[in-house]
Amino acid sequence: MSSTPVAVVTGSNKGIGFAIVRALCKQFSGDIYITSRDIERGKEAVAKLQEEGLKPLFHQLDINDLQSICTLRDFLKEKYGGLNVLINNAGIAFKVADPTPFPTQAEVTMETNFFATRNVCNELLPLIKPQGRVVNVSSIMSVRALTGCSQDLQQKFRSDTITEEELEKLMKKFVEDTKKGVHEKEGWPNTAYGVSKIGVTVLSRIQARRLNETRKADGILLNACCPGWVRTDMAGPNATKSPDEGAETPVYLALLPPDANGPHGQFVSEKTVQTW
Repeated sequence: MSSTPVAVVTGSNKGIGFAIVRALCKQFSGDIYITSRDIERGKEAVAKLQEEGLKPLFHQLDINDLQSICTLRDFLKEKYGGLNVLINNAGIAFKVADPTPFPTQAEVTMETNFFATRNVCNELLPLIKPQGRVVNVSSIMSVRALTGCSQDLQQKFRSDTITEEELEKLMKKFVEDTKKGVHEKEGWPNTAYGVSKIGVTVLSRIQARRLNETRKADGILLNACCPGWVRTDMAGPNATKSPDEGAETPVYLALLPPDANGPHGQFVSEKTVQTW
C-alpha cells in the first residue's frame, strides 16, 4: 500500500476541474487524480498536463453511477489506504435558452449536482485521512437562490440542526413541485441550478457538523465554495474569470495547512467566508 498522499477531483477533464488539477500538480506533494465519465477524454486531459511537465493520474468516475463511485472507493482504499483531498467539482447546468421543460431540467440537475455529489461523499468521506480536506464546489447562485426562497424555506436551509434526511426531502420536494407546476407557489425560486447548489452548500454544513461529532480529533476540514463566474462550457465565454482564476478558492481550501482549524462547514468565495 502506498503512503503517498492522494487527491481526487471529480469532473476534472475540462473547465474548473481541469484547472484545479493543474494547480494541485504544482502545489500538492502526492498523487492527483483527474476523473471523468469518458475514459478517452480523461486520458486526453492527462496528456495535456503532461505536455506542461505535470504528472496527474487518471481514474474513471461517473458520479451518476453508484457502481463507478464504489470502484473508485475500493481502488483508493486498496492502493492508498484512504484519501487526503477530495474536491467534488462535477456538476451540470442547463443553458438559459435550453428548450428542455423546466421539470426535466430540475430533475436532471438535482440528480447530478445534489444526489450524485451526496453519493460520492457517502462513499469517500469515510476514507478521508486525518488532516484531510474536502471541498464541495457550490456556487454564489446558492446564496441568490436562498434569498429567493420563502421565509419558511430560508429558515430550514439556514438551520444548524437540519439533517441530511430533511435536506433530501426538501430537494425531492422541489423536483416534485416543479412537476406539479406549483414550485413558485410553494416558495421556491425559479432556478433548478440554484436550488441544487443550495443543496450542496447545506449538505456541506451538515457533513462538517457530523465530522465534528464523530472525528473531531482528526482535524479534517470540509467546506463549500464558489469558484466565481468562470469561462467554461457551462458558464460561456463572457464570464469574468479564467478557469485558473476559478480554481484559486477550491485549491486554497484543499491546501489549508495541517494545523489549520478553519474554515470548516463554511461557504467560501474569493477565499473569504461568506454569510449563509
